[in-house]
Amino acid sequence: MVRFKNRYFLCEIISEDLRFQQCIDEWAVHNTVKNVIARMHGDFGLACCSIAFSVKYLNAYTGIVLLCCRKDFHRLLWSSLPFITHLESRNQRYPCSFNTLHVGATIRTCQKFLIHYNRNQLLVLLSNCTSEEDRQAIQKSVLSCKFVGEEPYNSKDEESDDSMK
Repeated sequence: MVRFKNRYFLCEIISEDLRFQQCIDEWAVHNTVKNVIARMHGDFGLACCSIAFSVKYLNAYTGIVLLCCRKDFHRLLWSSLPFITHLESRNQRYPCSFNTLHVGATIRTCQKFLIHYNRNQLLVLLSNCTSEEDRQAIQKSVLSCKFVGEEPYNSKDEESDDSMK
């Protein structure tokens, strides 16, 4: 039996509009990404990426989204993400951009990277903190950022054999 390999894109949606968080949904992200792929790579790119393309995870409050596509065509998706300039949801357009944080072979490696990334973001907040109460709340959040039985994140865990070719 043959297993189809996928690639998972962990992206951050960056928007200055605060109303954006309330209106974002998986369907809007899915349609926007597919439209951009069609605009950049035409019908061929759209057909290749549509085979197994899906939005696996979306957190509207943090702006984190996990996209999945087939390994053979992940570069088409990857090259299209910088050209997203807006998301359309409920007949409104919200200006935004996608920042690709990590490309992984499994959801598990993307989760590990996201925990590592969030921990680093909390440490940056901790260094910019002014009051002692805020500092203690952030320190508590930093200590709670881990899986049960988690080993430290190591980017060498990835299958990088052909990701750089």
